[in-house]
Amino acid sequence: MTGHDHESRIGELLNRMTVEEKFGQLQQLAWAWDTGPGGGDTEAAEAAARKGLLGSVLNVVGAGASNALQRIAVEESRLGIPLVFGLDVIHGYHTTFPVPLAQAAAFDPAVTAKDAEVSAREARSNGVHWTFSPMMDVTREPRWGRIAESTGEDPYLATAYAVAKVRGYQGDDLTAPDRIAACAKHFVAYGGAEGGRDYNTVDVSEQRLRNLYLPPFRAAVGAGAATVMAAFNTISGIPAHAHPHTLTDILKEEWGFDGVVVSDWTGVLELIAHGAAAHEAEAARRSLTAGVDMEMVSTTFADHGRDLLASGALTRERLDDAVARVLLLKLRLGLFERPYVAESAALTAPSAESRAAAREVAGRCVVLLKNDDGLLPLDPSGPRALAVVGPFADSGDLLGTWTLPGAPEAVPVLAGLRAALPDTDIRHAAGVSPEGPDTSGIAEAVAVAEAADAVVLVVGEPPALSGEAAARSELGLPGAQEQLVRAVAGTGTPCVVVLVGGRPLTIGTWADRVPAIVMAWHPGIEAGHAVADVLTGAVVPGGKLPVTFPRTVGQIPLYHNHERTGRPYDPAAPGTKYVSRYLDLDAGPEFVFGHGLSYTTFALDEPRLSRERIGVTELRAGATVEVTVPVRNTGGREGDEVVQLYLQDPAATIAQPVRRLCGFRRVRLAPGEERQVRFTLGADDIGYWTDDPAGEFIVEPGEIHLHTGNSSRTRARRTLLIT
Repeated sequence: MTGHDHESRIGELLNRMTVEEKFGQLQQLAWAWDTGPGGGDTEAAEAAARKGLLGSVLNVVGAGASNALQRIAVEESRLGIPLVFGLDVIHGYHTTFPVPLAQAAAFDPAVTAKDAEVSAREARSNGVHWTFSPMMDVTREPRWGRIAESTGEDPYLATAYAVAKVRGYQGDDLTAPDRIAACAKHFVAYGGAEGGRDYNTVDVSEQRLRNLYLPPFRAAVGAGAATVMAAFNTISGIPAHAHPHTLTDILKEEWGFDGVVVSDWTGVLELIAHGAAAHEAEAARRSLTAGVDMEMVSTTFADHGRDLLASGALTRERLDDAVARVLLLKLRLGLFERPYVAESAALTAPSAESRAAAREVAGRCVVLLKNDDGLLPLDPSGPRALAVVGPFADSGDLLGTWTLPGAPEAVPVLAGLRAALPDTDIRHAAGVSPEGPDTSGIAEAVAVAEAADAVVLVVGEPPALSGEAAARSELGLPGAQEQLVRAVAGTGTPCVVVLVGGRPLTIGTWADRVPAIVMAWHPGIEAGHAVADVLTGAVVPGGKLPVTFPRTVGQIPLYHNHERTGRPYDPAAPGTKYVSRYLDLDAGPEFVFGHGLSYTTFALDEPRLSRERIGVTELRAGATVEVTVPVRNTGGREGDEVVQLYLQDPAATIAQPVRRLCGFRRVRLAPGEERQVRFTLGADDIGYWTDDPAGEFIVEPGEIHLHTGNSSRTRARRTLLIT
């Protein structure tokens, strides 16, 4: 169906709809997960669907349930307009992939595209049309539990992943039986929540909004994202659900977004709690007129819309625009022609193929933080006796936040190692629980460690401690886990710590006690096999940190792309007093953004530029500069390196970050192999947004420093002169 056909169909429906039916299309109600039609918790949704007063439902699970509810809407309502079914398919439907923050550690957008493709196929076969993903909130706040759902602290990295996941979900044809509509969330600046407390205040300048928080959303809209979700936070005093500057001026007018803006769960009603509306009618008015098109769960649009329209507080044009956007989404999904799914074709469990994909992705996400004396990989023949200890050693609770009911548990690390090392005597002791003060099991863990040739110690935070409404004021290992680490490390048996979790953890109190540390994140359904692949060397780690690991919570916020200040700290002069530093802590993080080791070594030569100078006018006209970085594998194993390109603008009208990522490439090299990695820079990479609310992007003359290496701490550089 062409765009003209869509427009004609929408116009016809709008002419036939009553005011109540129009507001009904703007209503999304929640379902009770696996409860089928006829249940007590589903009565309101069924009744609204039957009357044609419902546009969407979220949390319907299963082809049978979705078809049954769809039949009510299509076959019993006056106009037969189909429902669109949404669900939080964040990093897997049946097949759970690593959490999004882990996927970002791969520095390979193909991994998130694979997650999206598998998730879309499984979800659409079960009647799901729309996922509330990807989350593209850039955040510098590891205390915020939802950092697990993000891709970390860098807007360039987040942008690359946002585009890949949108395209992975949607493909080229939303009517296809293996594709679903994506939702770019949360719009916008949610990752800046004060103190890392969920739903909290964000006070942000226009330039930071446009340079840090908006780029992934702009790119996602350019990639065709069908929907956008408003954020829970305020933006400089105005709730995001009532923020016309972002929702309408920027998103719909400046960027030309023609899709649906959906509220977050009761986000419209929460304008009252924010202090931005005195009552429900005012909340509905402010949200609708700001640019929200569909209300999730709360019902202020449907309850008060007619009165708002009658009083002139809401225009007919705005109402029809919102309804047209919802109808266009349904047309793009092909729901008018094919409202039902074939129940016999529904995918009900992970396939061997999807499990293999999840395993491969999880292996690519692992970051080797430390590997003193080459302890890893474990001896290919296997140690004679291996101790596998810790609260997560034999745990299937490694899926991460936002997994769906009924999703299979993860393969435990213990099971993965036993499968990978069948001839090794593997002994296990939990030592302590994931949380709680009980240390009575540490003695057993120590005994098991002392009797072994090597120890794999699996510690971290459980998935319940990350995700939504899971802010933490401290980021150390929960419970008595740090005591376990010290006790096991004290045995003298070579020890590998496998860290699991959904955020950076402060490990400085014990990191120097163990020779090897592997950040495995929450790796998903194939966790144990993927971790075993890395520990045994079947997979050579190549991941990098997408977020800075602080030494202590007191350093937060701590991130690579910070501004210099007028009195920057100089590591070469550590005793200088009047600089930006802490008196009681060495400057810098535990591990920097972009850090990650391998089982082989790499050498990166100085970058080369295709030209040493270029004019502002040329850049504005589309001219580019190519940066070439020679990289070679200088070790004895095949492995992956992530070549990273950073840009510094040392003198600008608005102070720029000390360094900002503007290119990365993950390459696999055989021993001795060399490759030329090329990056292309244009005006979009070199310039920046000003504080002009109308949106001013500038490229200024002057020197630009281009740094290349394998982390944000790289020193190799070339200077480009902008004239």
